[in-house]
Amino acid sequence: MRYRSITMLTVGTVTAAALLGGTAALAAGAVSPRATPPRPPNAAPHPGNDRDRDQDRAAFDELLRRQERGWADKNGAEFASTFTNDADLVTFNGDYLRTKKAVAQGMQFYFDHYIDDTTLRTLDEHVRFIDRRTAVVVRTTCQLRKGESECRAGSKSVNTNLMTKRNGTWLQQSFQNTRKAELPHS
Repeated sequence: MRYRSITMLTVGTVTAAALLGGTAALAAGAVSPRATPPRPPNAAPHPGNDRDRDQDRAAFDELLRRQERGWADKNGAEFASTFTNDADLVTFNGDYLRTKKAVAQGMQFYFDHYIDDTTLRTLDEHVRFIDRRTAVVVRTTCQLRKGESECRAGSKSVNTNLMTKRNGTWLQQSFQNTRKAELPHS
């Protein structure tokens, strides 16, 4: 396999990689809301112009709103509507859901049996465009119960979203969620 570009993505002390159609892509930088870290040497210029980038970010925001509505409504199909048909999702507990249909069914099972009536709050977001049709979005979120305004202990997670643009439409190709847990101090 031939690797055409390598970029690094570091979230805290965790480094993640995605294999994108023969291109290994890793992205590097600090997580901060809507921040774009400095480009590494020899990196390709950002694809598109500012208007394109703003439209793409608006599309990501709309996908997030749809996903949040699906979560709040406890509707697996609505939650999964933000994914490609061949998508995959790794849940906070390590379950691996393959295909949009499996995401809808799996999330409905979680909503029916394990997830309280909550809404999601996005605490920060980092977007890295790999090319004109591929982006990595890393978000830190938490769950809020009705009447809560602050994230409660144990409800924060970091998710990595591989976004792909097909036929002019952005959708999630892959979603990996990790619950944040404090490590014990020795």
